[in-house]
Amino acid sequence: MYDRSPFPTIVLAAFLAGLLDLVLAIIVYSVLLDKITAVQILQSVASGAFGEAAYAGGIKMAALGIVFHFLISLLFTLFYFLVYPRLEFLRAHGVISGIVYGIFIWMVMNLIVLPIAFSGMLPMDPGATMIGMSIIIIGVGLPIALIAHFYYTRSTQY
Repeated sequence: MYDRSPFPTIVLAAFLAGLLDLVLAIIVYSVLLDKITAVQILQSVASGAFGEAAYAGGIKMAALGIVFHFLISLLFTLFYFLVYPRLEFLRAHGVISGIVYGIFIWMVMNLIVLPIAFSGMLPMDPGATMIGMSIIIIGVGLPIALIAHFYYTRSTQY
């Protein structure tokens, strides 16, 4: 067993990954590309549960979008922390694991979750796909993988 509970580390990793993902998305889509506002980004997260009403819900729906965003981040972080001790590849290749996990998260969200939540929505053009996937790799996959690696290498045993 491990000498301490992973829960605080999982929460920290989930928060950091969620924050980085959100900040990168806002920088890219709101600032650099000027396609959508930060509030609309958050409302789009809430729209997975509330549909089009989320876009008319103002700051309240944006706040719910933040809650949903961090819950999703927590779920992906929990999953990684659960599989990390069981898969030698994850332990042996921290950075590569983070990149692969970022791609996995992008695929789950864009090929399964979003098409279900938005009835048939499929991934966008190759350029937009690469931007979105890069944000997830840098903001979510790598931080979760590296924090898990740090946690587990500091624990007493596998």
